[in-house]
Amino acid sequence: MTESTQGIAPEAITILNTPVHSVSMNQTLHLVHRYMTEPGLHQIATTNPEFVMRAQHDDHFRQVLQEADLCIADGVGLILAAHWLGTPLPERVPGSELVYKLAEMAAQEKWRIFLLGAGPGVADKAAAIFQSMYPQLKIAGTYAGSPDPSENELITQLIKNSRADILFVAYGAPNQDKWIARNRETLPTVRLAIGVGGSLDFVTGKTTRAPSWIQNLGLEWLYRLLQEPWRWRRMLALPHFAIKVLLTPRS
Repeated sequence: MTESTQGIAPEAITILNTPVHSVSMNQTLHLVHRYMTEPGLHQIATTNPEFVMRAQHDDHFRQVLQEADLCIADGVGLILAAHWLGTPLPERVPGSELVYKLAEMAAQEKWRIFLLGAGPGVADKAAAIFQSMYPQLKIAGTYAGSPDPSENELITQLIKNSRADILFVAYGAPNQDKWIARNRETLPTVRLAIGVGGSLDFVTGKTTRAPSWIQNLGLEWLYRLLQEPWRWRRMLALPHFAIKVLLTPRS
């Protein structure tokens, strides 16, 4: 897909039966502009190797990813895997960077953003930081809540009342992505919903991102593991992902 292409779905490659769209950051932002002019809710998934491995045994999650409008490559492991498989991707599109660009675009275009999820007070703090960075930004609302179905009606009503155009959902994968998919038909004003994982923690400084040189070496996962040792079980997905990719026939 070229940046001037309008109305055409981006090309998707498949990594272990999971779609990843071949888009750059700029192309992603062009698509966002298009989505905001179209009816219905458009879902973006910030796919990484953990997503792919979860989708191997979670049929519902795999279906959510397959039906999402856009699955960006948020993980250097996907870039390396795509290259190995002979279907290279243009670049990594980190969700933790995309949220800033979406907030900036929203301020320029007067789109209203709702921040859902994260820990207590995190969404409020992130909203205040975005507001200070982009004074014209309209924050439609914030709410921590839970992805549990028992809260679904309350949360969707809050979002409806807020008249939000864009929704950031920070419940972590796969809960955030399943929540968005479950509510695609119940949020009439929302044009774009994206699962942002721990991005609001990065915005507020609750968690710090790795220095750029560590990111460039593809070792951001190790930096985060050192910060949050409790993630070690989830990180086991990474070597399993690498082995499965290496055993996959190349194009």
